Amino acid sequence: MKNIIITVDGYSSCGKSTLARALAQELNYIFIDSGAMYRAITLYFLNNQIDIFDDHELEKALRNINLKFQYDPVSGSSHIHLNGVNVENEIRKMNVSNAVSKVAALEKVRDFAVEMQRKMGRSKGIVMDGRDIGTTVFPKAELKVFMTADKNIRVKRRYDELKQKTGYANLNDVIRNIENRDHLDTTRKISPLRQAEDAVVLDNSELNAEEQLAIVLQWAKEKING
Repeated sequence: MKNIIITVDGYSSCGKSTLARALAQELNYIFIDSGAMYRAITLYFLNNQIDIFDDHELEKALRNINLKFQYDPVSGSSHIHLNGVNVENEIRKMNVSNAVSKVAALEKVRDFAVEMQRKMGRSKGIVMDGRDIGTTVFPKAELKVFMTADKNIRVKRRYDELKQKTGYANLNDVIRNIENRDHLDTTRKISPLRQAEDAVVLDNSELNAEEQLAIVLQWAKEKING
């Protein structure tokens, strides 16, 4: 049975990471959360008060960033570590959410992240989710999934996730955050969010986790066995 690359792109709070993680487990593939990578970079910039518009300072900061995914036996999933520290919960807080789209739009940051992502995918057998994985990072991926959902449903999902992970969430803040991220993600000059021509669309507005996993798992098996 051959290994393939599976990309899962789409709007924020569509459940891309949840689906991609579950799919990787079913296929015994490696799951790579590209969004977590950009969030971890953003967290480093915020913590160290990096001026992202100073090219010299930005390049120096990127040289000091080491990202690694490590399996966490308690949660049963891979967590991102920033310079040796597990920051999985820190990167989900609203201050990072409000800044990540601007950071991810920077060419030097995207070049830095894409290089790491491509190295991770050289042996195939991976599932990676993000905004431009099927269009920019792995344009020749065997299976490209583009996820979407009704905005109100995405707001509720993001609100519930934030409240569960941080203990606090403000509905109006979440609405503004999602609207702002949609605008920034789709209009940025470098690798904007868009559906790849050969991607299959999954609208999961009315699907639960098990139903959408079953659909995409079938798509994956057809590609693997085809």
